Amino acid sequence: MVMRILGISAFYHDSAAAIVADGRLIAAAQEERFTRKKHDARFPKNAIAYCLGEAGCRLSDLNHVVFYDKPFLKFERLIETYLAFAPRGFASFRIALPVWLKEKLFQKELLARELKAIGPDFSSRRLLFTEHHLSHAASAFFPSPFEEAAVLTMDGVGEWATTSLGVGSGNQLSIFKEIHFPHSLGLLYSAFTYYIGFKVNSGEYKLMGLAPYGEPKYASLILDKIIHVNEDGSFWLDQSFFDYCVGLRMTNERFSALFGQPVRHPEKDLLTQFHMDIAASIQAVTEHVVLKLARALRRETQARHLCMAGGVALNCVANGKLRQEGIFDDIWIQPAAGDAGGAVGAALGGYHLFAGLPRIADPKDGMSGAYLGPGFIDEEVRSRLTAAGARFSTLGDGELIRDTAQALADGKAVGWMQGRMEFGPRALGNRSILGDPRSPSMQKVLNLKVKYRESFRPFAPSVLREDVAAWFDLDCDSPYMLLVAPVRDEHRRDMTAHERALFGIDKLNVPRSSIPAVTHIDYSARVQTVHADTNPRYHALISAFKALTACGVLVNTSFNVRGEPIVATPEDAFRCFMGSDIEVLSVGSCYLRKEDQDPALRVAYKDQFELD
Repeated sequence: MVMRILGISAFYHDSAAAIVADGRLIAAAQEERFTRKKHDARFPKNAIAYCLGEAGCRLSDLNHVVFYDKPFLKFERLIETYLAFAPRGFASFRIALPVWLKEKLFQKELLARELKAIGPDFSSRRLLFTEHHLSHAASAFFPSPFEEAAVLTMDGVGEWATTSLGVGSGNQLSIFKEIHFPHSLGLLYSAFTYYIGFKVNSGEYKLMGLAPYGEPKYASLILDKIIHVNEDGSFWLDQSFFDYCVGLRMTNERFSALFGQPVRHPEKDLLTQFHMDIAASIQAVTEHVVLKLARALRRETQARHLCMAGGVALNCVANGKLRQEGIFDDIWIQPAAGDAGGAVGAALGGYHLFAGLPRIADPKDGMSGAYLGPGFIDEEVRSRLTAAGARFSTLGDGELIRDTAQALADGKAVGWMQGRMEFGPRALGNRSILGDPRSPSMQKVLNLKVKYRESFRPFAPSVLREDVAAWFDLDCDSPYMLLVAPVRDEHRRDMTAHERALFGIDKLNVPRSSIPAVTHIDYSARVQTVHADTNPRYHALISAFKALTACGVLVNTSFNVRGEPIVATPEDAFRCFMGSDIEVLSVGSCYLRKEDQDPALRVAYKDQFELD
């Protein structure tokens, strides 16, 4: 009998489902990709249906369904936090309590009801619950390539834990130390995200991207007034600067007074050097804490390897610094490190910890390159695109690779949808927008005309694994785009006057490189190594581009526009292609050029995007 376990994360943000069969992760997907609602928190019925279909089973065939946290413990935190701060915070408590009493406190009944709607013969006795940070830890250790490792998880908050330290060995995993709410590195970073005027739980990437433009002038002030960090990395936050315990906002007037400026209004206030310096400062503080935690974890466990998960583990700049420090021999980070990845941890935790079944570590890892979502056969792609009104050519593999590589070499923006969709927040070469990294105008074009987002946002390089050390100060696998590394010295140069004009930058000595579209202002890059065994078609495309240009690197950004989830279907890809300035689209064996499309459809899709 096959042991099948379904993991679910839901009801807070980034709902997802994942399924494990005999210890192997078969499928995983986020609900937002199906509903087209970004960060969709609803019960992931579409993701569950996909996972069951991929595993070839019904809900009643499952041994267990595991939810990724324990709602009663979260409710306990809500009540105790209110009592600790009462009467402050009554307004937010009054809003939150009815929601908890109506929905979240009785989530077992809600989950059972939703699951029975999918499979009427599902027995609620098969429904299990695990703690939030144990789900994160399981998602970090069990898919990792290590037989033994230390485990570090950091996020906003689970039930009570905000940071946990643990150790894994074989099919065993235990957490031996925790930091509890309201003291949270994730909430601290989110507080600064809010202060800068970005959206909490989605704008943290922007804050990290803005940091290299500033100087960490306020890092000492933050460490002196807001967060006290001990030698072992444990920390304490002065709650007099925050309102997230009792209010409906992250920071208060005392926080603003400390830095001398009010919270930035994103629609009214421009980003200034002050905001860049604030971003640089909280990034430096975050790195300081992460390094201290890692050193203490190494001392306590004597482990040679480290696994990481939780939202803070998506801070690829801090991850790059951690790797450079050499505290551990090797590091593995869950690519879906946020709450969506909790579904993977719940499923694997159910298999190894609850069922007690053995684990065999995969020398690469157990995530299959994160290519765990839906894919489409060519016949289906052609049918769907035809129904959408697309005009395309059907090409063989060699022709498709050749023509797409040539379009990239010609400076065109390319939509690239191939194989199974990625799980997690990064597009890794199957749902990507691609470009020529040598072009000094590519970053601006992609940000403003394709992605419709802030011009400072950096793009990642996808580089052939065999070429990574030739371009970056990095010689290791980085398949999930979770490590930042410097561009090698021989590729660095200052920007010419013409390039500065293209970028719209007035500074005289802006650092750039021979791959300016993927080089951040501090000569860094968020690197993805592309491996022939996990993604042969994408590897072949970069290789063909290299044959044309002598550059084995491509610009890679997620295939979506601002405010939308990454595309999931051929129709999603065609809509994004038509509604933006992407010039070429490759979906399966279908090759589309913008100039060949129906002009009326181009206008209609463009108008639709503007209305959205």
